[in-house]
Amino acid sequence: MGEVLPHWLDKQALLSPNKIAIELEDGSNITFSDLQNQSQTLARQLAGLGVHASTKVAVLSDNHLDFAILMHAFSYLQAVAVLLNTKLSNPELTSQLEDAEASLLITTQTLKQKKSLSFHEQITFSEINKLPVKDIKLADEIDLSTSFTMMFTSGTTGKPKMVVHTYGNHWWSANASTLNLGLQQDDKWLLTLPMYHVGGLSILMRSVITGMEIFLMEKYSPEVFFDALKNKRITIASIVTVMLKDLLDLLTFEPLPEKVLCLLLGGSSVPETLLKKVKEKELPLFQSYGMTETSSQIVTINADNALEKVGSSGKALFPAQLKIENKDENNVGEIVVKGPMVINRYMNHPQANKKEFKDGWFKTGDLGYMDKEGFLFVMERRSDLIISGGENIYPSEVENVLLEIEGVQEAAVVAKEDDKWGQVPVAFVVAHKKMTEAMILADLTSKLASFKLPKEINFMKKLPRNATNKIMRHKLQDFLN
Repeated sequence: MGEVLPHWLDKQALLSPNKIAIELEDGSNITFSDLQNQSQTLARQLAGLGVHASTKVAVLSDNHLDFAILMHAFSYLQAVAVLLNTKLSNPELTSQLEDAEASLLITTQTLKQKKSLSFHEQITFSEINKLPVKDIKLADEIDLSTSFTMMFTSGTTGKPKMVVHTYGNHWWSANASTLNLGLQQDDKWLLTLPMYHVGGLSILMRSVITGMEIFLMEKYSPEVFFDALKNKRITIASIVTVMLKDLLDLLTFEPLPEKVLCLLLGGSSVPETLLKKVKEKELPLFQSYGMTETSSQIVTINADNALEKVGSSGKALFPAQLKIENKDENNVGEIVVKGPMVINRYMNHPQANKKEFKDGWFKTGDLGYMDKEGFLFVMERRSDLIISGGENIYPSEVENVLLEIEGVQEAAVVAKEDDKWGQVPVAFVVAHKKMTEAMILADLTSKLASFKLPKEINFMKKLPRNATNKIMRHKLQDFLN
């Protein structure tokens, strides 16, 4: 057993029962006391379905209040939440459900009809809400070493790996963020990111751990986003590059309210043209660096350096550690991190565990350097990783699907810079002469999430390879200029 705390929602409901926990777009809200009561009721309804400690329950849902309530209900049962990306295709979702060994799938009525998954046990939020409650004792403590959430992240092989977060990972991530950004009584965090991603979920965790109010956006739109910043007393907002671009476009006509103290940017590097505009407008942009394995941000720049060190992700949050290994002549090397917010292994991936985890350190595979003052500058995300609108796209995963198409002999996928999305995937293929771009895209559409679809298909006579026959993706970048 690890370190044990009182149940964090019970604690917040005791300390601040009438404080707003979550505000919704329609102006309605829910207090910490309400959140506690509704989460406990839902937990007892889930118990009637056989959900108990260590049960793995998959969740396929977009952002809404029921999703937030469900996450806390899991904590009262000590069940493990398997969070699924709603943008994935049916084959991708089916594979992840099998890998996670989930016993139940909870989804919305809309997604249940849209996806029509053949999973053996699935139920909607509305159906659960009609169930009777089971009289059971709910957890009143949290063991920080206990597993709480599972998410999938792909590696260089394209095969998704299971990341298991403990309560301790979330606890330390929330506290590290608070130690860096500070905490004011009137702080209010704008949650625009999907809660099935660690970036969105971490905000929900920070709220219950620190007692901070959040404003929950069900679906991102530039207009709703900007309106919230202007009119909802927002002090902090988590964003990705596409949101920053939208905001800069809207700020042509109106200034950013002074109450907004932090725009926390994650997900990808920012094009230099956008950074120049950020500096001109003196926006409170806090660049950060993190990943699913680090339970969200692990490196973040602070307010004192946000404008002075534009382009830097900052320094490792307390109590995280950061170093650069295997440096080249320019001091660029692999980013390696350590801390209680970092997972200690992947589930069922012994080879990856042996390669990427050593003596408490996690080898990110990302390249970067630190300047003389210790500020981290990220050069590449796992070298070939494509980050489009905050979504991770792994080239080899798309390549594997391309190679399944009859007539496609070779395939390579690289990133192309994009003003709106940051990056988009572009494919290079060696294929039968009769193959067309439309034919290939038609085949890919049923097998890949839309954000993973190549925005261009380039036909080549051969792909550039090195002496060991590996495709040299950097050579393909030359064709994009």
